[in-house]
Amino acid sequence: MTNPFFIGCHLSPSKGYLAMGKDALSIKANTFQFFTRNPRGSRAKELDPADMAALQKLLETNGFGPVIAHAPYTLNACSSTPRTREFALETISDDLRRMEFLPGNFYNFHPGSHTGQGVETGIEQIAQMLNSVLTKEQSTTVLLETMAGKGSEVGRTFEEIRAILERVRLTEKMGVCLDTCHIWDGGYNIAQQLDEVLEQFDRVIGLDKLKAVHLNDSLNDLGSRKDRHARIGEGHIGFETLSRVIRHPKLQGIPFCLETPNDLEGYGAEIRRLRAAFEEEP
Repeated sequence: MTNPFFIGCHLSPSKGYLAMGKDALSIKANTFQFFTRNPRGSRAKELDPADMAALQKLLETNGFGPVIAHAPYTLNACSSTPRTREFALETISDDLRRMEFLPGNFYNFHPGSHTGQGVETGIEQIAQMLNSVLTKEQSTTVLLETMAGKGSEVGRTFEEIRAILERVRLTEKMGVCLDTCHIWDGGYNIAQQLDEVLEQFDRVIGLDKLKAVHLNDSLNDLGSRKDRHARIGEGHIGFETLSRVIRHPKLQGIPFCLETPNDLEGYGAEIRRLRAAFEEEP
């Protein structure tokens, strides 16, 4: 493979942004993901521009690919509760302001759950929120994550993701993060039909919009709509399939981020194994 292989995992910024980058280097990662604030709440740490600038220098010096900031799970831009939708708008707006201290990277969020309003209403509300927060000046690309479809989640199908993107005015500021566990649980058979699934993504959304991949195995059968991540090779998708994902010609040069149930040492082991698979002769 001649393209750069960007592989990393989810890390915690609790010790600071530079420390997070050093943790990534310690396990041979060259990208990573982090929560912008408490994932089950709303609180965000005070900004430390010097710490973020030090991380930016580390990323540039060590040839990192784009890193991914992840919105909290509590964010729901298409809730039936107006205050919840308002919280989503306020949070994303503040997070995008913060991301300008790490310019040129990605901000990923779950589209949300329509909570009984219907998919079409959910799509409209998500797009309205994005049209309110996106600016021409921002350097951050906002990613819609593909979802498993549990409950009333929006974004299980590629068509639902496209419907949101079509309604966003500053579409050049938008992209998609494909989660392998989510699309498997949502019914896309990447184990037996990887080429076909990627062709469908390209036909419906366009591969130019695919900016990142969450690389996860799944504890569930195909189409379960449950969203339970497994370590690489310990689930129903399997190591062989996920190795083909990272080596696929249409997915080269984008960051792959692990969200498997692991500690730092476990992530390091998965990264070593995946890097070895990527570098194998075809």
